[in-house]
Parts: sequence; structure tokens; C-alpha cells
Amino acid sequence: MPGTTGGSRALLRALRSAMAGAAEGRARLDTVVGLIASNMVAEVCSIYLKRDENTLELCATEGLRPDSVHSARLRVGQGLVGRIAERAEPFATDDAENAPGFRYLPETGEERYRSFVGVPIQRLGEVMGVLVVQNEAARIYEDDDIEALEFVAMIIAEMTEAGAFLDSAGLAAGPGRRQGPLRLAGRSASDGLAEGPVHLHEPRLVNFDPIADDPAVERARMSEALTAMRGHVDQMLAETGPGHGTEQRDIFEAYRMVAYDKGWSRRLMEAIDSGLSAEVAVEKVQSDARARMERVADPYLRERLHDLDDLANRLLRHLIKDDAQPAAAPEGAILVARNLGPGELMDHAGHVRGVVLEEGSLSSHAAIVARALTIPMVVQAERITRDANNGDQIIVNGDTGRVHLRPEAPVLEQFQGQIAEAAEAREAYRELVGLPAETRDGVRVELKMNAGVLADLPSLAMSGAEGVGLYRTELQFMIRQRMPRREAQAALYSRVMDAAAGREVIFRTLDIGSDKVLPYMRREREANPAMGWRAIRVGLDRPKLLSMQIQALIRAANGRPLSLMFPMIAEAAEFYEARDLVETEIDRQAGLGHPRPSDLKIGLMFEVPSLVAAPDRLFDEADFVSVGGNDLLQFFFAADRENERVRGRYGTLSLSFLDFLSGIITRCAERGTRLSFCGEAAGQPVSALALAAIGFRELSMRAASIGPVKQALIGTDLAAVRSAIDDLRRRGESDARPVISAMLDGRQ
Repeated sequence: MPGTTGGSRALLRALRSAMAGAAEGRARLDTVVGLIASNMVAEVCSIYLKRDENTLELCATEGLRPDSVHSARLRVGQGLVGRIAERAEPFATDDAENAPGFRYLPETGEERYRSFVGVPIQRLGEVMGVLVVQNEAARIYEDDDIEALEFVAMIIAEMTEAGAFLDSAGLAAGPGRRQGPLRLAGRSASDGLAEGPVHLHEPRLVNFDPIADDPAVERARMSEALTAMRGHVDQMLAETGPGHGTEQRDIFEAYRMVAYDKGWSRRLMEAIDSGLSAEVAVEKVQSDARARMERVADPYLRERLHDLDDLANRLLRHLIKDDAQPAAAPEGAILVARNLGPGELMDHAGHVRGVVLEEGSLSSHAAIVARALTIPMVVQAERITRDANNGDQIIVNGDTGRVHLRPEAPVLEQFQGQIAEAAEAREAYRELVGLPAETRDGVRVELKMNAGVLADLPSLAMSGAEGVGLYRTELQFMIRQRMPRREAQAALYSRVMDAAAGREVIFRTLDIGSDKVLPYMRREREANPAMGWRAIRVGLDRPKLLSMQIQALIRAANGRPLSLMFPMIAEAAEFYEARDLVETEIDRQAGLGHPRPSDLKIGLMFEVPSLVAAPDRLFDEADFVSVGGNDLLQFFFAADRENERVRGRYGTLSLSFLDFLSGIITRCAERGTRLSFCGEAAGQPVSALALAAIGFRELSMRAASIGPVKQALIGTDLAAVRSAIDDLRRRGESDARPVISAMLDGRQ
């Protein structure tokens, strides 16, 4: 039977013989479906392959009408076959006609076949088609049958990728590679500009024999490769000493745990026992993991998939050759990958100018390491690994999230000019480091930087920042497999204060929830997580968690000044409760012999519009207010900043938003409350001019933005900008950006 290990191996051997023949692509596919139908004792076996991203085409069949080949088509998601392709998971039924989503294709003559089982043809998570078996009699397909088909589908995917089914008609799976110049829109994960040749990171492993003659030999090869791969991971961890910072070491600790996962090892051996070679076993297990994980919304669990991809690639290289290091990237290349783990990025650090990922996230381990190493990175660049070839010229704009693949000469020349201008500007900004950000009409604006890892702190002095307006404490929690102990937190916060060398650091307490998920906390399923159980709401509902962090901050200060603020305060009572907790902990820690902070400042982030109507007492008792521009903007306009369809429709320089901010400025001025603005807009020269013009005197931004913003402020008459905004308001205009941009451009 095909479901048994022996039957599965027999089918795989028969497929190997078919692949070794001299027949062309169409004939090979016909042989494949015939072999599967015979082995599965089925009347029908069909292979549907993707012709583009949304269309499946019947490319070979045993049992359906021959003239329906290349004419019968389905959309992804349409019918049982389309549903399998859309969900990337098997489906079986003994009553196909009455199964949900069934769609009848009259040209195939399939109406008499009641039983149906289909599995996705996929490689490393990419669905390339669907393999289907049908019978006239009602038949319940067992798990063994489905598993056998999945292994066969894996082989078909490997052979499709290798071009085994190409012929003069050009038969191939997938939408194919786009040719010529391409412009891709991704998301910026690490700032900066870079250009150079593409270096594809993931190995294209399609030239080996996918079927094992001797499972014992393959198991031994796998064991040896696992041992070598884990040894290399241990070495990387050992080399990540104190000089690399606690965060990077924590990342590699988590990475190491994945490498030693026993469940992963067991699944690899089971795949070998089914008849696959060690290399294909790795890809089979990884495809299965991708199919599961890509249906999971939890960003932390999806980040574990990135680490597993990284380790799977490393394991494959150990299997293929003695040297498990990735192929050396040419000096100055741009690393292109589906996704990337921290180990792989460290392998290329110092050689590559930039990174482009097809997947990835802003809070991924690779993104954190890229920012620490100041490597420009763009994530979520759709289909980049399929469209790019080694050596293609590529442009990475880590400031905007744009990627240009195989750019035309004018685009390349323009971008190279931008890189040269950016280098000249950086030199000019260095000359401004020791100067205050004072406008031509004498308005002084304090410029501070945002930080989230210890590696950000060297930028404090180099950028000329006057302090840290926001230190995101949640990153230390997100990159660990378990809750960091109070002592570990205190040690990190102490090093941050040391690195600041007397400049103020404002620590934001844990801002978790929404897209920031801790691996050791159960994720709450919420319809709208951005407005759900997150930030201070978590801290107040889990007071022990917040108390431990406050204890760590008090101990880290060790008698030095301490500034902290609470995120996403929506009601005054939340601030009072959190502040009381701080004061209680200070008394408690003092009783244990820990000195009180010499100067304690407790503030809040103004991110929720409801605070504009908060009582005066709140503004009297808060030592400072920091406007969290990113969240406030999305709540003000009811526009999810993660939704590409709406995130660009509204901006900080909308007159309605500027008027709202002016109301906050007035409230704080009336009560004598210190006020700052923190967010992406603060780091954009045009927006920074508008914010300063309406009354903000403290802006906090990424370190790289301080130079451009300071230069813009120094050369500007702020009263003129304020007058322009007032004029726009009187005229009933809605957006100040065009006018202020023109003013800035006019003096450059």
C-alpha cells in the first residue's frame, strides 16, 4: 500500500526512474500521474500547476479527458483544488460534489468521481500547484494515503524547480521571474541607502537525488550535519561576548534553543525513514513548518520560523559540503533572502552593504541586529527571491522601504548621486554636532534620540543628541525565551545610563501587546489589537510585571536621576495608579538599602486622543508629557498604520492634526508641563519645522535624523513657518506639507 513506508519508497523509486529518462516535460508529467494513479489504486491522478499568482492550470492527468489539459483552469481559492492552493493544506472527502466550495469543471469529465484527495505542491512554503487523486467509489482516504501524497508532491516540487517539466511549450509552475527593471515597495527595517550586486542567500538545492536508497546512511549523514551545525551555533554564541551587548547575546541564546529542538530532529529523521534523502528531508520538514506557521498571526511565533529557516539553510550546507559557511558575498553586495536569522546576518556582517527580505518584520531578530550594525534593511519586498538573480544590480532605500531591482541607468545614476549627497550631508552634520538647534529667529529646540538596544547608545554623542527621549524597554523582553530577571534588567538599564554619560534617558515602561508579543505570555485574540490589551493596560493588570521593571530601574539608577514614562495612558486614573506604584516601590527599595533616585521624573505618553479632555490635575502632576505621534496619528484618523491601504492617506501636517496638537501644547503651557514630540514625524525635516512652529520645543527621533533636522531648524525663520500655517488655516486648506516643503526647498 502507498501509505506504508515500503510502498512510499517503491513509488519514490519509480518516480526517480521516470525523472532519469530522456522524455520531455509533458511526457514526464504524464508518466508521473500514471505512476501515482497505479500506486494509489485510483482512477484519476491530476497535477495542477500555477500559471501566475492567481491561476491554476490542469497540466497532466490520468483519468480525466486528455483535451482538458492546459484548458481547464481555476482561480486560487476556487473549488476544492483552489482551496488547497490557497490554504496550503491537504483536503480529502468521500463526497466531493457536496463538499463546501466544490466547483464542477465540465471539460474534465470528472462528474462521476466521488472521492477526492488533494495536497499542495510546495517548496519552502511557496505553493506551486496541487496534486489530486480521485475515485468513483466512495473512499475514505487515510492519513497514510495523504502523507504518501505529500511526499510525492514534495518530489514534484523539487523537480519543477529544477526544470524537469520544461519542454518546448514552456511548461512550468509558478508565475515565473519578472524580467527587466522592477520597483518594489517594502517596509524599512533599518535606515540607510545602499546599492550593489545581488547576493542570493538561500541555496538553490535542486541538483541532488531526492530519493534515498539507504535510510540508515541518510540518518547518519543527518546526525553528523546536525552535530556540526549545532557546534557552529555554539561557537557563534561563545563569540558574542560582552562587547556585543546583552540584546545580541539574548538573540543567539534563543537561536541556539531552536537549533537543539528535539522535535525538529525527530521530524527530520521521520522524513528520511519515509524514503527521502537527507537534503529533501530538511526541505520537507521546513515546508511543513512554513505551511503551519504562515497561518499563525502571532508575530513572535512567526519570528521563530525565521530562525528555523536560518538553521535549515545552515544544515543544508553542512549536508552538501564540508564548509557550512554561506557562499561568500562579494564585498559591497546586497544580501537578498526570503527571510534571515541573526546567525546568517552575522555571517555576512562587514561584507554586505544592505539587506532585502521577502518576508521579515520590523521587530525580527535580524532587524534588531541590522539596526545595531547600521546595515540598511528593507523587509516584505514581495517576490524578491524569485525575481532577483545573483549579480543583478539592486538599490536599497532603507529610509523609505523602496527597492529598485535591475534599475535603468538614469535611476541608478540618480540614486548614486543621492548616496554621494548623503555622504556629504553626513560630513556637514558632523560640523553641527556641538551646536544647539536654534532657528534664525532665536527659537531653541532640544533634539533627542530614540533607542531600544544598547548598541544604539554610541549614536548619542556622534549624532549630537541631547539625551534619549525614548528608550523602548520592551525589546529586552521580546528577544528572550523567558522573562528577564530583575537583576538582568537592572544591569542593562545601568549600562544604558552609563553610556548616556549624564544625559537624560527617558525609559518607557513595557509597551507590549498588539504587534509586540512576548513568547512567555499567552497571546490574547483580539479583533483590533492596536486598541486592545496593551501597554499600560497590561502593566496595571499584571502589577507584578510592572513592579519588577520599576524595581530594576530604581536599582539601575543607584542614586542617579531617573526619568520614566508610561505608554498609552487613556485616562488620568491610569497615570495616578502607575505613579503610585512607582512611589511605593521607591519606598520599598529604600527600605532594602537601595538609594532613592536623586531626581525622579514621572511622565506619560500622549497617544490616545481622550487625554485632550483630561482634568487639569493630570497635567499638574505629570512631570512631563511626550506625544507619541505614531499611535496618536492612527487613533486620530482611525487609520491603522499597519494597513497599507490607509496608512498613507493621512499625515502629521494635516491642519486638523496640527490644530489638535496645538490644543495639547496649550494645555501643557497653561499648567507649566514639559512637553515633547516623539515619533517618525519628528525626524522628518519638513514635519519637524511644523511641529516647532506650533510650539514644540523638544523633539525625539532616530539618531540618523538629528543632523538633517538640526540643519533645517538652524536655517529657518520659525515665525515665517508659523505665519504660513496660520494663513493656510484661514484659507481653509487641509495640508501644510506642500507649502512648508516649498519653503524648505527654497532656501536649500
